[in-house]
Amino acid sequence: MTEPFAARLAAVVAERGPLCLGIDPHAAILAQWGLRDDAGGVRELGLRAVDTASGRIGIVKPQIAFFERHGAAGFAALEEILAAARAAGLFVIADVKRGDVGSTVDAYGEAWLTPGSPLEADAMTAVAYQGFGSLTGVVERAATHGKGVFVLAATSNPESGEVQMLRTPEGETIAARMVDHAAASGGVAGVVVGATVDLGAVGIDAAVLARVPVLAPGFGAQGARLSGAPATFGAAIGAVVPSASRSILSAGPEGIADALDSAVREVASWPT
Repeated sequence: MTEPFAARLAAVVAERGPLCLGIDPHAAILAQWGLRDDAGGVRELGLRAVDTASGRIGIVKPQIAFFERHGAAGFAALEEILAAARAAGLFVIADVKRGDVGSTVDAYGEAWLTPGSPLEADAMTAVAYQGFGSLTGVVERAATHGKGVFVLAATSNPESGEVQMLRTPEGETIAARMVDHAAASGGVAGVVVGATVDLGAVGIDAAVLARVPVLAPGFGAQGARLSGAPATFGAAIGAVVPSASRSILSAGPEGIADALDSAVREVASWPT
């Protein structure tokens, strides 16, 4: 029987901690690494990031956009990085933010959550603007294969409130409703909640949030500090997978290991 996603993720966190290294090869970061802004450059940075992460942390999160912009060659580089991460025993979250309906969204799930797919990951990020039920096929595929789906709930960008803080007829925010749906998924779905978000302001109950895996981007370049996460997430801190990318990658090829080690130590100080 396939081990459930939540149990797989919990085992990784228990063994190697919750820190996630975001692999986001921005043009500026490639320049800091002395690499060209092309498919070869993103491949080199990604493979080096995987190699550095191996043995230090358990989770990596490639951001598809920075590979996609280089077309087919960028996707080929991403496939190689995903394969290297899996071979290194790393838990891979594909930051793809896919969402649609019917066979289209099911195809997204097939691409990212099917064992043996060239784009196989352990989890993917998704958008439920069409309703959480639009992801039913993706969630079912994830459950079958022990994979996971992180659904956007409350993001750090200031424009997010236009949609995420709207209230249902029952008075619940859209952000909180996404958390509720994830909590009812049987450990298959988690949520994305930005590290700069005020949970109370967006109507999310930390006690409910604690019941689902929480992918929390926004540390470092976006302003949140790893040391401040316990205060931000309160009772849900034990469910949080903090993601840092530019703040670590910007240390360059000679400094990435030290930057990652420093972040690991900071997260290790969180209450258990």
